[in-house]
Amino acid sequence: MRILISNDDGVAAPGLAALHAALADYAECTVIAPDQDKSGASSSLTLDRPLHPQTLANGYISVNGTPTDCVHLGLNGLLPQGIDLVASGINLGANLGDDVLYSGTVAAALEGRFLQKPAFAFSLLSRQAENLPTAAYFARQLIEAHEQLELPPRTVLNVNVPNLPLDHIRGIQLTRLGHRARAAAPIKDVNPRGKEGYWIAVAGDVEDGGPGTDFHAVMNGYVSITPLQLDRTFQEGFSSLQTWLERLN
Repeated sequence: MRILISNDDGVAAPGLAALHAALADYAECTVIAPDQDKSGASSSLTLDRPLHPQTLANGYISVNGTPTDCVHLGLNGLLPQGIDLVASGINLGANLGDDVLYSGTVAAALEGRFLQKPAFAFSLLSRQAENLPTAAYFARQLIEAHEQLELPPRTVLNVNVPNLPLDHIRGIQLTRLGHRARAAAPIKDVNPRGKEGYWIAVAGDVEDGGPGTDFHAVMNGYVSITPLQLDRTFQEGFSSLQTWLERLN
C-alpha cells in the first residue's frame, strides 16, 4: 500500500507531519507538498515556470508550486513505483460548503481522482494545532477502513473534524455541502508609496447550514464526511435548457 500525502498549508505545516505520523506504520507514505502556504490555490497548475522538487532532511519532498502540482508530479513520473491512494491535510481551518471550490487541501485530493481508490481531504476546524491528534486519529481510522468502501471512481471524501479533544467527539455523520452567503467586500489598502491594493476579505456567513449539512454536523460535535466528485454537470437543468434552445431555434 502506497499513499501520497500532500497539503496546502506547506511542507513545514504541523498538520502535514501529524497526518504522516498517523499513517507511517500503516502504509508506505511519500510526502510531496508546497514549499510555502498555498491556501486558496484551488486546482491551479503552475504553467509559467518549471517546478523544482527538493528532498528535505526528513524525507519530505518540497515543490515550488501548488498542491495540485505536487500530486500531479507524484502521480505522473516523480514516483515511478506508483501510488495507491492520496491523502491531503491535515488542514488547519475548515473546508466546509463553498470552501471546497477554493481549497487547496481539497484540490490535492481531487488530483488523486484518477486512482481507483477514493482520495481523502482532512481538515481541523481551528487555526491552532492543539487538537490535531483528534483529526489524526480519524484520518487513520478512515483510511484503514477504505478497502471496505464501494464508491464510484474519482470520488473524494472531504472530512472536517471539530476542534475538540477526542473524547468530546460525538461520532461521524455523512453530510452534504452547506452554503455560505456572499463574502465580505475586499478591503482596500494603500501602501507607503501610494499604490492601491485589495485584501480578500473573510468568507461569508453560513446561509445553508441546517441538519444534514457539513456545517451542522461539525457545529454539533460530529466529524463530517462529504463525498465529492469532479463532474459538476447540472443534470436537472437539461429540461429547462432544452426548451430554451428550442425557442431560439
